[in-house]
Amino acid sequence: MLDIQKIRADFPILNQKVNGKPLVYFDNGATSQKPQVVIDAISKYYQEINANIHRGVHTLSQLATDAYEVARGKVQHHINAKHAHEVLFTSGTTFGINLVANGFAAILKPGEEVIVSHLEHHSNIVPWQMLCEKTGATLKVIPMDETGELIMSEYDKLLSGKTKIVAVNHISNALGIINPVKYMIDKAHEAGAAILIDGAQSVPHLKPDVQALDCDFYAFSGHKMCGPTGTGVLYGKEEWLHKLPPYQGGGEMIKEVSFEKTTYADLPHKFEAGTPHIAGGIVLGAAIDYLNSVGFENIQKQELELLAYATERLSEIEGLRIYGNSKNKTSVISFNIEGIHPYDIGTIIDKLGIAVRTGHHCAQPIMNFFGIPGTIRASFSFYNTKEEIDALVEAVKKAKMMLS
Repeated sequence: MLDIQKIRADFPILNQKVNGKPLVYFDNGATSQKPQVVIDAISKYYQEINANIHRGVHTLSQLATDAYEVARGKVQHHINAKHAHEVLFTSGTTFGINLVANGFAAILKPGEEVIVSHLEHHSNIVPWQMLCEKTGATLKVIPMDETGELIMSEYDKLLSGKTKIVAVNHISNALGIINPVKYMIDKAHEAGAAILIDGAQSVPHLKPDVQALDCDFYAFSGHKMCGPTGTGVLYGKEEWLHKLPPYQGGGEMIKEVSFEKTTYADLPHKFEAGTPHIAGGIVLGAAIDYLNSVGFENIQKQELELLAYATERLSEIEGLRIYGNSKNKTSVISFNIEGIHPYDIGTIIDKLGIAVRTGHHCAQPIMNFFGIPGTIRASFSFYNTKEEIDALVEAVKKAKMMLS
């Protein structure tokens, strides 16, 4: 069992007040808060080993390089990648998806197909739309049902010999639905297609095993898993990373340059042009260490208890509707109150110190499916408590009374 008060003491921001009220932070789906060990690791890097990496023979450069590559190894072991060079450091999930989509521009032909799902974040829709416009390929969409689940029988029908890549999220950012990605990966491979998993919302809650999943690409961000903003990872199978052309040109990603021809560096440097977010990569490793010290089984147990409790308490409010009612969910609740705009609820409860996300959550197709402008999204982390959920419920009741 987690000692929640001890865990909360690790996060200094949770001690503050907002608008004179104790902060209740339920916007973890957008970004998580940072424990003191992560904050300290950022300071330690800049105070002790700040230098550019991979290029210097001096001591600080060697220390920074070693720390950066140790962090890469931590990511490799965390997601169970076969090789460290299959782990690319990026600025986040969006960058990773765009890197793959840009690479497929050299592979796709007119008439071939890309499949995404109705549950995707815009970052896993728009790059593929741009790719299809550039190549003449066609974008196909896996439909969803009223519970928020994808319709797997329709997915099976969409797959064909024309399918070249499938891109789907592991967990929906808007609804918290956990997709059956292992089934989807196996089916994509049966059709001869590659598959990319958007893991932005999954890595805070579980440890993905990319070899067991057998996905071709897995992208995620550091800032949703207690790490710094502007950090992320793209995992790619070695054979696919060799097939794709570089996404950007510049320093570090080259072997030799002349005005006649450039040859590219080996993996992973082929895809890591320029000076990276060195501190960010190192500190992402520290965040992974912290989460593993808490334990993902403990994290999942705590978050599922919060989800069940919040679902029960919010359901007491007359006129409140929860969107995404699958049994396969993580700790996200999206809801509305009949006749009241979600923005108005969010604004009032902010005055009571409660941070939630309102709007379409960069998932407009989902909102269009339900015929709504957006939702109020409360997304919980392992450092949240049932008492905070009680505060949310009372705040929503108060907002409803004021706006009715």
